[in-house]
Amino acid sequence: MDAEDYRLRKIRKDIPGGTHPDRNAQFENIAELIENYETDGNPWFSVDTKAKEHLGYLYRAGRIRSSSPFLAFDHDFPSWADGVVIPHGIYDHVHLRGHINIGLSRDTSKFACDSFAWYWNRIGKQRYPDATSILLTCDGGGSNSSRKYIFKHDLQQLANCIGVEIRIAHYPPYCSKYNPIERRFFPHIGRACTGMLFDTLETVVSLMRRATTATGLTTTVNVIRRVYEAGRNATEEMKQNLEIVYDDLLPNWNYSAVPQMRQ
Repeated sequence: MDAEDYRLRKIRKDIPGGTHPDRNAQFENIAELIENYETDGNPWFSVDTKAKEHLGYLYRAGRIRSSSPFLAFDHDFPSWADGVVIPHGIYDHVHLRGHINIGLSRDTSKFACDSFAWYWNRIGKQRYPDATSILLTCDGGGSNSSRKYIFKHDLQQLANCIGVEIRIAHYPPYCSKYNPIERRFFPHIGRACTGMLFDTLETVVSLMRRATTATGLTTTVNVIRRVYEAGRNATEEMKQNLEIVYDDLLPNWNYSAVPQMRQ
């Protein structure tokens, strides 16, 4: 393979690390959407689920200063844990506010949508009472997968519930680190919790609420105790009844859920 063939294959993303034309177009599209939403006074949030942690006296990496040692198990077997904590984050870049909903069950699309519904009904709409549309930037996988019809179904139910259009813009595959929540919020959550044992749920909530910065970031935390079903898949009826509106540009990554009138 000569140098020219190698360059062309990289452009076509046939070689890992190559650039894909759709990726650049999506980054430009997200930047334009954010600018438009801020200009119109409508909210945009960066959302994602942080890595699952085990609850109990299990070792956690990091160093802290303490007047007495912590007692933890000598092994971190998951079977010794008292449960799991699944932090779903919502980051408001404009107001420098972060929110964590801690799930105790599974990281599913229903959990992600319930998390945002809780946040919007209690915090979001108080800050944006005149919002006509909400922009969510998120990864392309996980509980908000761009490839899963079940997420789109749950997203439509969410839009119906809060009565506001929700616009989704997914970051391209392998580009999750560019999602603002990954750089501007989650690192501070990790710093506030480093080295500390997640011995009780109350400890986890207290630690995460301490995530602040000198520039004004503050964090609120809530616990969602609902049990979620794993392995849900969209039925053919769900797919046919979807009212999702896809963008003309890169519709796999850009679409909207518009509230539907209830019968």
